[in-house]
Amino acid sequence: METRRKIRWGKFFRLAGLLGAGLFSGAALVPDSTSARDLMPWKLPDHALVIDAYELNIIDWDAMLKDRRIAGFISKASDGLPESFACTGDHRGDTVGHCKTMWRKYAVSRELYQTRRLVARANGLLWGAYHLARPGNPIDQANHFLDYAAPRDDELMVLDVEGIDAEKYMSLEDAAIFAGHIKTRTGRYPMLYTNHVTATYIAANRARFPILSRLPLWYARYKPGIRNVFPMGNWDSYTLWQFSAAPNCGRRRCPYRVAGTLNDIDVNVAAMNAKALRAIWANGELLPEKPLLIATGRGSISAGAGIDVDLMMTGSIRKPSGALALQ
Repeated sequence: METRRKIRWGKFFRLAGLLGAGLFSGAALVPDSTSARDLMPWKLPDHALVIDAYELNIIDWDAMLKDRRIAGFISKASDGLPESFACTGDHRGDTVGHCKTMWRKYAVSRELYQTRRLVARANGLLWGAYHLARPGNPIDQANHFLDYAAPRDDELMVLDVEGIDAEKYMSLEDAAIFAGHIKTRTGRYPMLYTNHVTATYIAANRARFPILSRLPLWYARYKPGIRNVFPMGNWDSYTLWQFSAAPNCGRRRCPYRVAGTLNDIDVNVAAMNAKALRAIWANGELLPEKPLLIATGRGSISAGAGIDVDLMMTGSIRKPSGALALQ
């Protein structure tokens, strides 16, 4: 998953308190201590770790499995729209030769996915799969993901939305359609993986994105702490926090080194221990919707559904263009 140039929204966080606070209940995914969401929870041995990887990550499974804190493995599955195996004529403007190359790559990566799933599950790891969202028909992409990953009832499904520039990434409107189609076909919603900037935008406009803003959050931010970040809209905290990856893991310093992998492996910490994580891993339920609080000169009021925060908050954030940062 990718790093973006930094865009700071400090002004928004002076307004973020308007979105309310409190811990969600029921099947919600909650941390077991304040340190779980604030400062280097990966240093606490009772917090489970989860590895996520794509097809080019090198993994020595014998070495990696010696780390008993690793409770789960999430693999990249599908990527945008499906590849075509009928490479006659132009393929979306591509050459026939390149089309055939991409189809072979797709076939090999899918076999690798199946092999990794077999090894992970045989060794007792939780298994999950993510779809890298691209511009294009969200229904076709959702079907592509389900055909590729063939998720079992006890496996996590994830929608990876890298940013809010609809020319580069799946639009948030299409992402909601994708999530809804997954729910229709499987009876479960996917988890949402995204960076800080995108999560902030969704939370600030949660009346416009009632589904996305209630998906359990897999939060990417390469900093040692996230104090004063949550609650963020309907999210009281993350479910998974991607805290270590190629951008902040080098030869000299790395937040967490996983044996049998290189510096480019993504490492995530859960907001709970392995037993609790296993209990909620594949639930696929929406988080409770919290009242939308809007500040006024005399305090704050509760706003009803359908009200756009962008239109109600003076000096509120606006949708940026261009690449976004994992902050």
